Amino acid sequence: MLVLLKKELSVFFSTLIGYIVILVFLLANSLFIWILPGEYNVLDTGYANLDTLFLLAPWVFLFLVPAVTMRLFSDEKKTGTIEILLTKPISDLKIVFAKYFAGLSLVIFSLIPTLIYFLSVYILGIKGANIDIGGTWGSYIGLFFLAAIYVAIGVFSSSITENQIIAFIFAMLLSFLFYVGFEFLSLLSIWGNFSNYIVEFGINEHYKSMSRGVLDTRDIIYFISVISIFIILTKTVLESRKW
Repeated sequence: MLVLLKKELSVFFSTLIGYIVILVFLLANSLFIWILPGEYNVLDTGYANLDTLFLLAPWVFLFLVPAVTMRLFSDEKKTGTIEILLTKPISDLKIVFAKYFAGLSLVIFSLIPTLIYFLSVYILGIKGANIDIGGTWGSYIGLFFLAAIYVAIGVFSSSITENQIIAFIFAMLLSFLFYVGFEFLSLLSIWGNFSNYIVEFGINEHYKSMSRGVLDTRDIIYFISVISIFIILTKTVLESRKW
């Protein structure tokens, strides 16, 4: 498993894929946080917080994560190397985990440099102590879990097709559905008193909860459950070759 994980990471960083993803993520957020004038600019608002980062990052990841994961299985299928991979003395689940953690690692690498934003806002604040540290770290944890679901969805999408573009589009649409789609569905009158339960199926509801600095066990269970579901679905797709 570790050998496959290292191989996937080397592919990311031996080509421009990994560097482009990290650069685009940082550039997109930096423009809104520090350069472009308006309500998202920290210097214009005068508030010592990173709300802009945690508001924009899920939308940026909505495009970047599928771009990272779209090749993980689809490329193996297209080139025929998936058959060789599946004959190796490694279980299907470990193969899925290796692909998953490779994609997740790249997301983590893109988040680490944003700690500079946190340090900058902390220093710029009055006496350097008026930033909500608890809420900020809660938001980081929530953003990590959100991206972890995106990666799980992306890996699953990549496993069902050999076409990378289809994998990208499907992962993006499915991620969008889980992020805010359930909120739109809950607005339909047909749900009646159950509309609140429909919202709970969406990522954003749990992400917003963590962004307040409160690590609720229910939110953590939700994220782990959704990730597990897509990991299992991906494993099932790989096992379907035996049917």
